[in-house]
Amino acid sequence: MSIGLRLDANGWAQISELIQCASKNGRKFSREQLEEVVRDSDKQRFSISEDGHRIRANQGHSIDIDLALEAIKPPEQLYHGTAKRFLESILKDGLHPQSRQHVHLSQDVETALKVGQRHGKPAILAIEAKQMNLEGYSFYCSDNGVWLTDEVPPQYFSVIPSTVINE
Repeated sequence: MSIGLRLDANGWAQISELIQCASKNGRKFSREQLEEVVRDSDKQRFSISEDGHRIRANQGHSIDIDLALEAIKPPEQLYHGTAKRFLESILKDGLHPQSRQHVHLSQDVETALKVGQRHGKPAILAIEAKQMNLEGYSFYCSDNGVWLTDEVPPQYFSVIPSTVINE
């Protein structure tokens, strides 16, 4: 649902404008409530700017946003949680961002499993991130620890058999 909020090129919105637009659209909350959600969220999806005037999502944008993240070297392996029903297509075509800007990857199996469970019977892919990076693929780490990349071709991942639930 669009509430008429304007984002800058880096995905930041003025907090005062967010509160005002939300209120006009029937979603009233205070700045204190917003800060509590940002602070206490287990997934840390949002960040407030250093000056305290702006807010943005850490990743997962469906519109073109430049998060101004620096490419960094990833760990040896990263993980991606998905639903088992998507495996055939993923094994054939690789991982693509779909409606998002990047493919989201986790640093641990447990987080990837939680992500996969949100979409059905989970399957976890082990991504050869270091090898991808050596071969020219860029990786970024968002403020909340989610790793991002543009795509993951099939030759760089394998299914972790023990995490394919209820085959």
